[in-house]
Amino acid sequence: MRTIWLRQPGHWPHLGLAMAKLISWNLLRLTGASLNDVVRLILREDPDLLLMQEVTQEMDGLTDRVGGQYQRNQMPGRIHGLGVWSPVPLSKWPVVLPLQAGAMFNRVCQIVEFGSIAVANVHLSHGQILNRRQLRRIAKVLPYRAAVVGDYNLIGPTLLPGFHDVGPREPTHVAGDVVPLRIDRCLVRGVACLGARALLREASDHRPIVVNLNVIAHSHAEPMPLGVVA
Repeated sequence: MRTIWLRQPGHWPHLGLAMAKLISWNLLRLTGASLNDVVRLILREDPDLLLMQEVTQEMDGLTDRVGGQYQRNQMPGRIHGLGVWSPVPLSKWPVVLPLQAGAMFNRVCQIVEFGSIAVANVHLSHGQILNRRQLRRIAKVLPYRAAVVGDYNLIGPTLLPGFHDVGPREPTHVAGDVVPLRIDRCLVRGVACLGARALLREASDHRPIVVNLNVIAHSHAEPMPLGVVA
């Protein structure tokens, strides 16, 4: 895929940017947000990192429209998967971490080295015990300064020691267009959250969430063991 850099190199956390704007959006695979919808979101909100769930092959044209760096990883046996987009080069390509399998199909997550922190893009299973086990597996391979962002499919507290839920508090998804749920979340460890909000619902059944994080490294920051599977 062609890669075009639109921003100046100074707009990047490892060069001193204190705040990074992360957006996460479940696109609702074939019937939800289109490539045009994602392009409009990028141009309007100007994220430093865009994390997407239920991404299909259509999104592979993203860099032709807005430049940047993009990676899509398909869920095993599914037509959709996870996608990450950055307006400027990432220091490393995202790492794919296999998760515990559910009753129907397997799951993976993407781990992005982003300045002094690691960001995990997730679309967890619906099982309320299994998705918490998946969170624990992800936490084991992350450095101390980390964020886990995406569609948790989780009801109630996450029960992940050491992490704090800093995502928007309002509902982000309406199950069956009836029951409002807060399942698009952000957990952080060793990172300050400077604000979070849910955007208006657009083409998908999920609202995009915006989280602003402090990505300046602390003097005691630990190395990132990316690529290690627990």
